[in-house]
Amino acid sequence: MSIRLPSADGGSRPYRPNPAPFPPLTCGPARSRAFYSAAHVVADPAATSAAGPGVDWEATLAFRHRLWAQGLGVAEAMDTAQRGMGLDWPTAAELIRRSSAEARAVGGRIVCGAGTDQLPADGAPHSLAAITAAYGEQLAHVEACGSGAVLMASRALAASAGGPEDYLEVYGGLLRQSARPVVLHWLGPMFDPALAGYWGHHDLDGATEVFLKVIADCPEKVDGIKVSLLDAEREVDIRRRLPAGVRCYTGDDYHYPELIAGDGELASNALLGIFDPIAPIAARAALALDRGDLVGFRELLDPTVPLSRHLFAPPTRLYKTGVVLLAWLAGYQEHFTMLGGLESARPLPHLATAYELADRLGLFPDPERAEDRMRGLLALHGVAS
Repeated sequence: MSIRLPSADGGSRPYRPNPAPFPPLTCGPARSRAFYSAAHVVADPAATSAAGPGVDWEATLAFRHRLWAQGLGVAEAMDTAQRGMGLDWPTAAELIRRSSAEARAVGGRIVCGAGTDQLPADGAPHSLAAITAAYGEQLAHVEACGSGAVLMASRALAASAGGPEDYLEVYGGLLRQSARPVVLHWLGPMFDPALAGYWGHHDLDGATEVFLKVIADCPEKVDGIKVSLLDAEREVDIRRRLPAGVRCYTGDDYHYPELIAGDGELASNALLGIFDPIAPIAARAALALDRGDLVGFRELLDPTVPLSRHLFAPPTRLYKTGVVLLAWLAGYQEHFTMLGGLESARPLPHLATAYELADRLGLFPDPERAEDRMRGLLALHGVAS
């Protein structure tokens, strides 16, 4: 039996669902690379306020346990969790506290995002002291919860910095303050337009030099870098120029298989939003790397790239909608509702293609349930399936 899916051209196409789900896996963490999934949050439609739905803590934490059981680490309170797009700092702080405690209980790997999103987002510039204090508050909270910190790119700093020297001052102070090595995150404007010109340069070559100087000035306080520019050549160049002991975590959801596989000399670790929906495949790919099976690794991960490129298609910042759709279709949550109403951020044909690509990969443990839910979503929008 087939389902009719709407197409971007206004027509429709028949699709016969894949009856064979990808087999489940329970394993320990990979040894050859660090694999972190930037995990989404599950909204609670019944816990509403003036700001919209709250967080369903039980379902949110259950999803993280699912990732840990498959040997993946969790990158908490990152942009996949809707930081700056529905998840405010007080809720993010609670998410960090709860997830860090759950990680300790099961021995799961976790890192957590620290930023400046408690500052008013009213367009007014902030002083460097205020930005540093905001970063410092979040960094201290993450470390007090027992987790490693990812210093996220700051909209406030992008709007207020006068040039590269301001980035060097803020990040230098934070690295001196940190109790343990951190991950520095360079998030490109394709993920967040407010971050254009980060590191004091719109030119990426100039920005790269400032980014590398931040690291070179205090390498002992930098565990690694997360590069989210969707530019594989630039990531490889930065990776080659890192001080010894500083790791590169790819955030490139377009080229991750080749970057993780490496060039025979250097390879990237991974901290990726796409590892949320493709966790079962990513976990098996990690085990293939542990066996030294690069061919098997690519055979597993390469077929996931079309799904990732689709979910992260421009406007890239809206990729979270597809991530949550697939979690609902897979049965990991009981509704397709997001913080801030972002379930409506992508058009129906985009969601239909996400369903098809994920189903072809066998990502739905119960394909019939996924098909029924997709039919229900189509019917809700008045589309016959």
